Amino acid sequence: MFDSPLSASAYDVLGVAPDVDDDALRKAYRLRLRQTHPDTGGDAATFVQVQRAWELVGTADARAAYDRGHGFGSSAAPEWSDAAGSASDATSWRAPRASSRDTRPRARSHGHPGGWRRERYLDLMREWVGRGVPLEDPYDPALVRTAPHHLRRLLADALAEEATARIVADLGMGYTVWHDVMAEGRDAGPDDKIDHIVLGPSGLYGVLSEDFGGPVGFRRGEIVGDGVVDAPIADLLARVRGMGRAAGVRFRGAIVVLPDDDLDQAITELGKVRGVPVAVVARSALSTILRRGLTGARAMGGNEVFDARTRLQQRVRFA
Repeated sequence: MFDSPLSASAYDVLGVAPDVDDDALRKAYRLRLRQTHPDTGGDAATFVQVQRAWELVGTADARAAYDRGHGFGSSAAPEWSDAAGSASDATSWRAPRASSRDTRPRARSHGHPGGWRRERYLDLMREWVGRGVPLEDPYDPALVRTAPHHLRRLLADALAEEATARIVADLGMGYTVWHDVMAEGRDAGPDDKIDHIVLGPSGLYGVLSEDFGGPVGFRRGEIVGDGVVDAPIADLLARVRGMGRAAGVRFRGAIVVLPDDDLDQAITELGKVRGVPVAVVARSALSTILRRGLTGARAMGGNEVFDARTRLQQRVRFA
């Protein structure tokens, strides 16, 4: 995976500096192929990464596009609109359409997906670069990859939330989504939030969008891995419970969304964790799980959906 602020760049995989000349880049590629080829004792996964890296920077055009901001570097801040009907005074996020001819109705979306983390990232990036130092492009990949891990993590999570928002917007008019929702409860702090609340015929779900920068596994109902901090599933469940009590609604489950490359299978249902059905899904499988619902989670009738939507509209506050 090369499109995450937490992942190695194509140049890192090839073992060269970003400003290396074309001849040296080609030699490095051939060397890395020999070093990583499975027939000579190399690692198959790394061998594939080397080939993918060369696809991204191996030609002049491809390299120019990559250097301009391949992946996260080309991801500008999302668009907002002043559409009526928001759950609060917050401006609503507007999902981009695939084309001008795409007239499919979208899910009702409220709040700013990734907005809180983007603002935090920009503030901390300015501090890290230095006050008074020009910061022409805070999303320049060359700059981002030299930033401290906590800054890259903020941007990675913001991009993950925005990717989820684009997916759930395509679920259709039967769904309502709230993004960047402040958590409720006695122990909730200013940094605590639910990334997305998704309401539709299959149920009401709390959704966490994450990017840990590498593969993950599972142990005792929790996500584990080199980049995993704290207990993401336990934290999500605590926030979902708090919102459920505050709004007087019942969540049918909790879902954690991760980049496709970080999971061995697209959908992993962990069963009930602390009494709540939980699934960890690849980004490409999110629509599937939201349409069908989690195993053991009862679907919601029209009156139930309307009542839950009304209660949440009255309660939700945005981060």
